Amino acid sequence: MPDIQVILADLGWPLAVAVAWLSGEFVHRWTRLPRISVYGLIGFVLAQVFPDALSSGASSNVTVLANLAFGLILFEFGYRINLHWLRINPWIAVSGLAESAATFGVVYLISHLTGMPPLTSLLLASLAMSTSPAGVLRVINEEDSSGQVTERVLHLVAINSVVAVFVFKVVVGFWVFQTSGSLTQAISHSGIELLVSAAMGALMGFLVPAVLRRLGALAQDGTIAFALGVILLVAMARAFDVSPVLATLTFGLAARHKRVAFSRTERNFGGIGELLTVLLFVFAVTTLEWDRVVDGAGLGLALVLARFVVKALSVGVFAHVSGISWRKGLLTGIALSPMSVFVTLLLEQTKYMGIVLVDELAALAAMTLLLEVIGPVITQRALKWAKETHEEEK
Repeated sequence: MPDIQVILADLGWPLAVAVAWLSGEFVHRWTRLPRISVYGLIGFVLAQVFPDALSSGASSNVTVLANLAFGLILFEFGYRINLHWLRINPWIAVSGLAESAATFGVVYLISHLTGMPPLTSLLLASLAMSTSPAGVLRVINEEDSSGQVTERVLHLVAINSVVAVFVFKVVVGFWVFQTSGSLTQAISHSGIELLVSAAMGALMGFLVPAVLRRLGALAQDGTIAFALGVILLVAMARAFDVSPVLATLTFGLAARHKRVAFSRTERNFGGIGELLTVLLFVFAVTTLEWDRVVDGAGLGLALVLARFVVKALSVGVFAHVSGISWRKGLLTGIALSPMSVFVTLLLEQTKYMGIVLVDELAALAAMTLLLEVIGPVITQRALKWAKETHEEEK
């Protein structure tokens, strides 16, 4: 007789992805809720029922595929960022930095007042600053959203994600220095690491368009070339222990400013990109345990509410000076809710250093689950209230 445990281990991830995809399609058609919210909910339930079948290590094939999926999304996200617009209207960048700083300060204060150690509070605050590019971009593409709020959300997500990565790496550097006494390690996982990551992405953003122009195949082979570039970049980032987040984001940014066309038909990198997206959002919650979510539920909910209010008000304050109404400014801040995928993969990367931070942050588990399911719904609602979705335009 075949061993049921072995069969479940072999079929666990394919079945989980299939069930999540089917559930996402049915629920989206019935309720119009974002598919990724369903992927996350189904992934979490399956991970609690079949924990052994959906286990994954830092070097497992599933983790590699999840990082690749995130890299593809970050490339497309970076491609949509217009640095020229930020130069013309610097108040957008100012509002992004102010919003990130305010979120960091409030989350740190609440965490510290509840008795959490200072270093742990700093880690939680640095992660809370971020907004998941994957969650936001997926909702925008699904709703075919466009307009002032949509574009500002994209640029603000890019700003606070880069700031979050930088601050997180600095805090982790202090953590390493405190535990190992090695100043070299502390420095290597902060500013230098981010500079190397950005340089790698910029170099790939120069090489791939150059090769495509040389081949004269921009229209036919662009998607494949960019996807291969992302694969190489993610692999190189893992090999050299630098940030794949900043590397792939910079790759997309550099490719855009090399004036390479990336057509609407290539959104999400086609069918394979869609499949990897399902795996990514299922993977993001399989690292969470029910007991840890329950333990951190109280503080996690308080931090989610504080983060939501601070982001909305911080962006809203700069609405008029940046050229939009108070209402659209508040909606832009509200749309910055998703966080989970970004946080999960950032924490996974620290495991290469022997640091398992999830065990220290029970509140983060609750925040991750809540914002995996609710965050995309809030973003979708904000875009609809701003009348920038395809549904509203009909």
